[in-house]
Amino acid sequence: MSVFESVILGMIQGFTEFLPVSSSGHLVLFELLFGAKFSESTLRAFDIVVHAGSLIALVLFFWKDWWGIVTNFYKK
Repeated sequence: MSVFESVILGMIQGFTEFLPVSSSGHLVLFELLFGAKFSESTLRAFDIVVHAGSLIALVLFFWKDWWGIVTNFYKK
């Protein structure tokens, strides 16, 4: 998988993260629409990496909210 393909797939993952679509379905559709051929292990590894990136982004964005939830839970 080239860097360009990785960037495009990462952007697709980011745009569709909060839509009710299959997280791996859009990767398969990209492969079919653009004629790219990736091995199953490559797609699986890429899927894990972009999901980890999404998790990190959510943790960084909502850390104050989650910290407030945790501290308020233990105060009561």
